[in-house]
Amino acid sequence: RVDGTDVLPELLEAHGDEIARSVGLARRLIDELGVIPSYYLHYFYTHDRILAEQLVGVPRAATVAEIERDLIQMYSDPNLVEKPALLEQRGGAFYSEAAIGLVASLASDGGESQVVDVRNNGTIEGMADDDVIEVLARVGNGGPAPLPQPRVAPELLGLMQHVSAYERLAAQAAATGDRVTARKALLTHPLIGQHPLSEDLLDRLLEAGADHLPQFHAGIGG
Repeated sequence: RVDGTDVLPELLEAHGDEIARSVGLARRLIDELGVIPSYYLHYFYTHDRILAEQLVGVPRAATVAEIERDLIQMYSDPNLVEKPALLEQRGGAFYSEAAIGLVASLASDGGESQVVDVRNNGTIEGMADDDVIEVLARVGNGGPAPLPQPRVAPELLGLMQHVSAYERLAAQAAATGDRVTARKALLTHPLIGQHPLSEDLLDRLLEAGADHLPQFHAGIGG
């Protein structure tokens, strides 16, 4: 809002094509949803296309792992005094600026607006109080105070609740080593949602990550 006026419709009308290209979604979808979506939503709204692209290329996780290995080796050089060009391929740009801005707001008690992750505590209707949400908040030395949020449309809230349910189950499974809960988590995830796939995927995940997931290999769970 600008001076109390909702300028989102005007912004979408003027820059909708540019927004659509930047997030990898159709302009019509953005117009119908009436929001500026996160780039990551293309995994949910065009998942078949994204999966097809990933199956013919190198997984992003493998690329990032290789980049980070090279960066760590570079950082071990005490004579390195400039930011490596390779860092630009890592992604996560501007996180450092966001972090410094947040620290400054916490230290100065200036009450600046920052986008932060906080407990919901009633901020978004339809989400549990202890759900973690990412919203605009006033930040001072007393911590963040989320700004009031409009009611979220059902077509958007449903996906938020869906992912939150997965996160709760995944966290519970990780803490207990319970395989049944882990299978429920995968079954709940909106990108999986199929029983045979969730069973096969869990077995493969636990096998690949056995060294890092001992709680699932100690006879706990089923």
